[in-house]
Amino acid sequence: MNIVIMGDEQNIAVIRSEDILITDVQSALDLAMTVSYETGIHSLVLPKTCLTNDFFVLSTRLAGEVLQKYINYKFKLAVWGDYSVYNSKPLHDFIYESNHGKDFFFVGTEAEAIEKLKQFPV
Repeated sequence: MNIVIMGDEQNIAVIRSEDILITDVQSALDLAMTVSYETGIHSLVLPKTCLTNDFFVLSTRLAGEVLQKYINYKFKLAVWGDYSVYNSKPLHDFIYESNHGKDFFFVGTEAEAIEKLKQFPV
C-alpha cells in the first residue's frame, strides 16, 4: 500500500494498492486508523479494486456498516472505479444517494474523487 498526500491543503490521502484492503468492517477501520496514524488525514481516496466484491452486494450489509463506522470516526471516503458492471438498482440508488451527501462518494476516476473530497474538507 502506498499513501500519497494530495489536495490544496495536503488533507487528502490517496491510497494506491493492488491488494484488496477492505474485506470486512474491521479491515476498513484498520485502514482508516493506519492512514490517520501515519498522516493525520481523515479524507481517503481508494480505488474500487481495493474493496471486496461483497461491499457492492448490499444484502451483505458490509457497505452500510463500513460507511457507518467511517461516519462515527469522522472519516470521508471517495471510491473510484467502473460501477457499470453492477446491475443492482438498490446499489445504483445507494451510489446516487452517497454522491449527493458530504461523506462518501463513488466516482469514475481518482481525479474526480480528489475533487469531491476537496469540496467537503474534514
